[in-house]
Amino acid sequence: MNKKIWTIDYYENLSRRPVEDFTNNLNEKTQAKVYYLMEYLTEFGTTAGYPHTKKISGTKMWEARTSGKHPVRFFYVTKKGRRLVMLHGFIKKTQKTPRKEIKIALKRLEEINY
Repeated sequence: MNKKIWTIDYYENLSRRPVEDFTNNLNEKTQAKVYYLMEYLTEFGTTAGYPHTKKISGTKMWEARTSGKHPVRFFYVTKKGRRLVMLHGFIKKTQKTPRKEIKIALKRLEEINY
């Protein structure tokens, strides 16, 4: 992976970047997986495909995914100019994605006037 086509931006609110804060508070091994995923996304964007990305039906959002003992999920949207905006990240603990996690991302999406 060395050809960056996409740029990753992070949702920001009142000078806070909750997705970056979340990532920085993960353990070292999980952080490494997240950084690898983000690098992968800068090269492939929405064409990364399963198991790395998945479109969230009924929304404009995508889900980026890591695997392992502590699977991490990120919700993001695409913007003009090949930009990915990371809206929300969480550790997945159940088989089905909790609705409250989707709601957080949708609220942030609304705030950025997408």
